[in-house]
Amino acid sequence: MAKLEPYSKKLPYSYTLGVFPSLMLLEAHPERAMRLLVHSDGEKNEGVQKLRERCAALGVREEIADRVLKRESKKDNCFAGLVFEKYEIDPSPTECHAVLCQISDSGNAGTALRSLIGFGIHDVALVRPCVDVFDPHVLRASMGAFFKMRVRTFDTFDDYRALYPDRQLYPFMLDGAKTLNEVAAQAVKPYSLVFGNEASGLPTHFSSLGQSVFIPQSDEIDSLNLAVAVSVGAYTFLHGGKNND
Repeated sequence: MAKLEPYSKKLPYSYTLGVFPSLMLLEAHPERAMRLLVHSDGEKNEGVQKLRERCAALGVREEIADRVLKRESKKDNCFAGLVFEKYEIDPSPTECHAVLCQISDSGNAGTALRSLIGFGIHDVALVRPCVDVFDPHVLRASMGAFFKMRVRTFDTFDDYRALYPDRQLYPFMLDGAKTLNEVAAQAVKPYSLVFGNEASGLPTHFSSLGQSVFIPQSDEIDSLNLAVAVSVGAYTFLHGGKNND
């Protein structure tokens, strides 16, 4: 491989930042690992040693890369990372999905992915314009959850629906027709939980697509943070709305 470039969307590879996300990649997709990057201050770190052993067994080249790790993480305590080949996996047509429309914040995106897998949703569609899911900061915020998920990015929501036409849609909206617990208790699988972006949510026409949902909240705030809304929604659907509103 040639000199490692600063991450950009156009590159065919990306970086995991940190020991745990790197271990998650090796567990889920070891064939995608291209190079192990180790910081000189972390050579004796227990987690780094585990990474080195696994990479050696896989034949993945290792190098000391202090400057690259600091450049990509913008931190002094990132002791290891992996260079890996980008890939996409289509969400399963038989599983429940989360659809994240036009989200723009890398921290929100990564945290949402982490919450989704924690509450049983492994299949995710992103709709452009949106955050680059391979951005190292998205991957780090997800704590490597991305690598255990099936994630694809679509140009439009219509493109997503064309590929998955026979699904119950549950768009989350501030003016949704029914409460979250009410809808979750009667959810029809396989379903898609649909969330809008951080600033404006979903466009109004989504209220006519499937069954719109709102999360009851106090009037002291305008709305919930996107990652929080995703977490609450996924958890409640997982448990069938058993808690009362």
